[in-house]
Amino acid sequence: MNYLTQMDAARKSIFTEEMKVVSEKEHIEIEKLRKLIAEGKVVIPANKNHNSLSAEGIGEGLRTKINVNLGISKDCANVDMELEKVKTALQMKAEAIMDLSSYGKTEEFRKKLIEMSPAMIGTVPIYDAVGFYDKELKDITAEEFLRVVEKQAQDGVDFMTIHAGINRETAEVFKRNNRVMNIVSRGGSLLYAWMELNNKENPFYEYFDKVLEICAKYDVTISLGDACRPGCIKDSTDPSQIKELITLGELTKRAWEQNVQVMIEGPGHMALNEIKSNMIIEKRLCHGAPFYVLGPIVTDIAPGYDHITSAIGGAIAAANGADFLCYVTPAEHLRLPNLDDMKEGIIASKIAAHAADIAKNVPGAREWDNKMAEARQKLDWKATFELSIDPEKAIGYRKESTPENPDTCTMCGKMCAVRNMNKVMSGKNVNILRDDD
Repeated sequence: MNYLTQMDAARKSIFTEEMKVVSEKEHIEIEKLRKLIAEGKVVIPANKNHNSLSAEGIGEGLRTKINVNLGISKDCANVDMELEKVKTALQMKAEAIMDLSSYGKTEEFRKKLIEMSPAMIGTVPIYDAVGFYDKELKDITAEEFLRVVEKQAQDGVDFMTIHAGINRETAEVFKRNNRVMNIVSRGGSLLYAWMELNNKENPFYEYFDKVLEICAKYDVTISLGDACRPGCIKDSTDPSQIKELITLGELTKRAWEQNVQVMIEGPGHMALNEIKSNMIIEKRLCHGAPFYVLGPIVTDIAPGYDHITSAIGGAIAAANGADFLCYVTPAEHLRLPNLDDMKEGIIASKIAAHAADIAKNVPGAREWDNKMAEARQKLDWKATFELSIDPEKAIGYRKESTPENPDTCTMCGKMCAVRNMNKVMSGKNVNILRDDD
């Protein structure tokens, strides 16, 4: 192998096996794909040690991808239960899984996840550090944080959230500008606390070159974390968020100089009318790097329904330039999601991503809808179910309420517009009150 990373290969005009896979999946010419990777506008997160990976591309001109967050915590440390969620997420064709484990047998879970998953695997190293060293946050050293990054890279993680933008300078901006929700990013809050407790610079910012060295060695894509993402719509697009974004743009250039692939993480909670401008600002300040958003959640009043509030924001964000959606479940802000919550979150995010792909004219996106329209016009229920984003649910609804006439449903019965138009258009009589001739 005469290249370090996918970006390095692209800049050397080398077509990697991963590029070939993505080119075929996305129906994009491989030379065009190579140029986008070389420019940093597309990433292929593909750790050299992730042997089960089926490569995916994230970025300009490609399908909007979705990520599923999983992992064990102190309150829910059942590894087997999380692995069942992994299997279901893979069956539902999620393109990425982030292991957010923060307690217990994190390494055991991570290694099993990487071994079994053709999907991209992401992590947040700072989550793992406290449990890994069995030390309080304040007592973990900068070198120890970096060793966790190296360990996860060795294990085969494809992308890592690194909160390098919350440096001392960004922290001062945060202190001067009051927020309702302060810092809601778990990783961001831990690093802010570490800096305050030790009166030191963020180690991921201070030793960013070392982080890049590790990432280049294993071809780990850096997902530059948004520590200052807004946690309520009142805090959105404020000085802290924008100051961090400026810093992330500077770090992006430094990473590209070392041929390290980069994604940028974004908001958060945000009103509908701010989403489009935020997508434009991110792409501008971060030089066209792929944008990875959580939501955005467009209203704060719907606990238990945040898979919907985030899908609304995600569709608008992706239609206006976001490339990667982090799913949100109905359990967001309330508890660790169970299997059913996860399914709801995946479907909501997939709907948002696909709706955005139609708006962006992504190759092949409309074909799926066109096939569904044809199936519905023909009242072909089998094809309708096969084309459904969630066939199981569609079939279940149909079985719960069986119509008198199999070519209709119990909503309209023989008054079905599709049925009657088909009859009239073919020169047949329309019988509603009596049996057909």
